[in-house]
Amino acid sequence: MTDAPSLIATLAAALAAKGYDALTPVQAAVTDSALESRDLLVSAQTGSGKTVGFGLAIAPTILDGGEDRFGPPGPPLALVIAPTRELAMQVRRELTWLYAQARANITSCVGGMDMRDESRALDRGAHIVVGTPGRICDHIRRGSLDLSLIRAVVLDEADEMLDLGFREDLETILKAAPVSRRTLMFSATVPKTIEALARDFQRDALRVRVAAAGGQHADISYQAMEVGATDGENAIINLLRFHEAPNAIIFCNTRAAVNRLHTRLSNRSFAVVALSGELSQAERSHALQAMRDGRARVCVATDVAARGIDLPNLELVVHAELPVNGEILLHRSGRTGRAGKKGISALIVPRSRKRKAELLLQQAKVAAEWINAPSADAVRARDDARLLADPVWSEEVSDREAALAARLLEGQNAKRVAAAFVRLYMSARSAPEELAGQAAPRDNATFGPSKWFALSIGRREHTEPRRILPMLCRAGNLDRTDVGAIRVQETESFVEILEVRVPAFLKAIGKDRTLEGGITLRPLSQPPFGEAPRPTAAAPRPDHTGEAPRHKAASDHRPAAKAHDPAPHAPKPHEAKPYEPRAQEPRVHEPKPYEGKPHDAKAHAAKPGGPKAHRKGPPRPRTADHVPAGVAAEYGLKTGPEAVSPKAPGKAFRPDGKKAKYGKPGAGKTDGPRPGWAAKKPKGDKGKPKPR
Repeated sequence: MTDAPSLIATLAAALAAKGYDALTPVQAAVTDSALESRDLLVSAQTGSGKTVGFGLAIAPTILDGGEDRFGPPGPPLALVIAPTRELAMQVRRELTWLYAQARANITSCVGGMDMRDESRALDRGAHIVVGTPGRICDHIRRGSLDLSLIRAVVLDEADEMLDLGFREDLETILKAAPVSRRTLMFSATVPKTIEALARDFQRDALRVRVAAAGGQHADISYQAMEVGATDGENAIINLLRFHEAPNAIIFCNTRAAVNRLHTRLSNRSFAVVALSGELSQAERSHALQAMRDGRARVCVATDVAARGIDLPNLELVVHAELPVNGEILLHRSGRTGRAGKKGISALIVPRSRKRKAELLLQQAKVAAEWINAPSADAVRARDDARLLADPVWSEEVSDREAALAARLLEGQNAKRVAAAFVRLYMSARSAPEELAGQAAPRDNATFGPSKWFALSIGRREHTEPRRILPMLCRAGNLDRTDVGAIRVQETESFVEILEVRVPAFLKAIGKDRTLEGGITLRPLSQPPFGEAPRPTAAAPRPDHTGEAPRHKAASDHRPAAKAHDPAPHAPKPHEAKPYEPRAQEPRVHEPKPYEGKPHDAKAHAAKPGGPKAHRKGPPRPRTADHVPAGVAAEYGLKTGPEAVSPKAPGKAFRPDGKKAKYGKPGAGKTDGPRPGWAAKKPKGDKGKPKPR
């Protein structure tokens, strides 16, 4: 490390032993001698070496002046806070080899571990403590962690800690530390919440921005793959098979999605582990260790569980579900392309979420290449290329292998031996999936003349069109464009095949017309469900330009069209005259049967007791003179002078002497109770108790 003479000798030796020839940009920026006593707010992309960077930055602060080794351990001198347990353990491993020659005692305090063991380790003394916010607060409240001698506090992935709701815990920790401490915040992004936290707990902090030489994540190739609504998991399987990366990580948004995808990949013989918050610390540690040892090659994880972890040889990051925002997209993708290595970040985008994916990429300021997900044929072609380029062909043949090869060639010819080798090679790998929704939608009207067939399999056997299509293509040497509609019913399915491909299709299947799994094929004489047969050729649309006018039907009495349309400025036929309302004839009032002489409104208005001024229509008849003879005869009313009551002149009475009512006969009767009604109780009995 000749390019950094200001580094402490023990740390420079550790870097050289680790293979460091030069410091990364962020490491060189934070180890500047002019910044040894300043609070720093550092933003740099993931995978840029921030962990080693803050380890080098705090060394002059926690080591006594001029010394390159620590003394006996006691209360901690430095505190490093990380958002997750995995990241905290990773930071401890990095600082362990960096400070190994400086004889530093490094202790971790993370959730999920035995708190009593951590308390005993703190009692024995430590130079550097690495932990998560919640567990550090627990030790502070119990009095097992003494922060009185803290000289430096480092917040790694500070933005993630605030997103997870650790602000109160961070405030508790920083208030318990001495005011004279040095505070360093490291993060890939610096939102406004981080800036506010820096103003509250840092003293005149210096903002350090380290941009990558080639832009944001220059070593990562972003790819966006648009897939059908049901092809997401199949596209992930093909993507893993196509690249065959030493290590790959798949991000999901929920724990349920992690469990479902982990189960699916396990059933497909992938060496896969899961990483989510519902797992215990021991299970999560075993999963990460399996990835580092090579026992597992695929990790399915949530955003929080995999935040900041560094896996060796991680070449592929797959976003099974789109992240919430652009910052999470950058943090996910930052698991690959670290320390100058190349990596691929692939987004699986359903067609309905394409617009959201475009906005995410725009928000993250990265450019992605929109490509199709690897098809099954592309995966097989890649397998063939890998087989032919395998280094095993150039290795020396041992005596035992030569003897076994000779025995194989004695009993079988070379072609059979080679075919058996290919089958054994392919059996160790998961078969690729057919992506039904990958092809562009086809216009059914252009599908030429066809022939329908019935298959002895249906919904009862849980079959789907995406299973029938590859089966027909394999058995009958068909292309997906040779197959038209597929109708799946309860006990059988109907498929449509181009008529020109039917002879070759039947020849490839054989006379027994049996497909894989014992499925039988039966030709149909006509399309099912009364569907119209496909036209032999699309009928061209007739061009009526210059043709003679068509003959009108006999029932068409419309006037013939003129030879030329009127000029644009000429008025239309219906606009020749302005609208004129039709003159209405005066309505003639016809007298009703119950009306007597014509009504004189003025005469009635002058009489006392006459109709009110607002009443409409003729007044109600009050005397027998107003009652027509027919009405009087029907209801038995008297007419003439005898019908007028002396007490109430002008009132009409019935023959029984009671006032007439215009309604049903007998409506005015009050003799006795009505049928169905009980007689009223005497008024005197009201309120008396009933006898017992």
